[in-house]
Amino acid sequence: MSAIVHDYVENYIRGLIKRDDQALLELEEYALANHVPIIQKEASQLLETLVRMARPARILELGTAIGYSSILMSTCAGRQTKITTVERSPEMVGIARDNIKKYGYADRIDVLEGDCLEILESLEGKYDFIFMDAGKSHYNDFFPHCSRLLNENGVIVSDNVLFRGMIASDELVEKRMTTIVKKMRKYLEMLSANEEFHTSVVPVGDGIAISTRRNRNE
Repeated sequence: MSAIVHDYVENYIRGLIKRDDQALLELEEYALANHVPIIQKEASQLLETLVRMARPARILELGTAIGYSSILMSTCAGRQTKITTVERSPEMVGIARDNIKKYGYADRIDVLEGDCLEILESLEGKYDFIFMDAGKSHYNDFFPHCSRLLNENGVIVSDNVLFRGMIASDELVEKRMTTIVKKMRKYLEMLSANEEFHTSVVPVGDGIAISTRRNRNE
C-alpha cells in the first residue's frame, strides 16, 4: 500500500479499475513476481487519463524500468505518438526493449540508455508530455531541462512526490530515506513557488504532481 490514503479507499479505487490489455496485465504480473517497482494501479489510471486529455505527439519519460508506463502511455496516446524513454540500468534497458518489441511497440517507443541528467542535457526538440519517474532525489535537477524541452501547452507529470507519506510528516520518515525526503520536499516547494508553472499535487498512488505553464496574462 502507498500509505498516502486509507487502505480501504485505495483498495476500493483499485477494484474499480478494469484492465483488459494483455500486455499490461502480463507486465503487472512480472513486476509483482520480480519485485520491480512500476507506477501504482490507481496512479496509472490517472496517467492514462492525462495522456488522453493532452493528446501528445511526443512524450518524454524519465525512468523506463520494464517498459510498463511507456507501453501504457502508447496504448492510450495512439500509433502516431512517439515516446522517448530514458533508463540508466543496462538490465532494465534490455528487459524494456524486449518487452517493447514483444508487444509490438518498437516503432513508437525509443529507449535511451544512460544517466537521465546527462541525456536531458543533450536532448533537443520539444515534447508535449513529460513523465518523471526516475531518481527521486534528482527531480530538482531534471525540472529545468524538462521545462526547456516542454512545449508551450505541455504537461509535466512527476510521480512518487509524496513518497509513502513521508513528505508530509517527519514522524513517518525512515532514517535511510532522509535525504530523498528532504530533496523531494524542496522539489515540491520549488514547484509551489514557481511563477512560470501551475502545479497540483494529487494524493493518488504515491503522490503525483501535475504541472502546466501559466497563461502569460496571469
